[in-house]
Amino acid sequence: MRLQQNQIWQQGDQFFGIVELERLRVEYKAMRDLSTREGTHHQVTKKEFCRLLKGAVLVSPVAAGPSPRADELKQP
Repeated sequence: MRLQQNQIWQQGDQFFGIVELERLRVEYKAMRDLSTREGTHHQVTKKEFCRLLKGAVLVSPVAAGPSPRADELKQP
């Protein structure tokens, strides 16, 4: 699994967008609907985030619509 900033992962009806990716820490936004991009921000270790994504699918850029800008994901 290769994590990159601004990726969006889907697990069931939940979406996880990577806002900031560091060596040992991931800041992500958990969303229910990609069109509104409303959700909550979380900070976890990279190991915890990979466990969270177990079984998740990377959303293709075409299916997700226009690529989200980092500032759109950072909105609370």
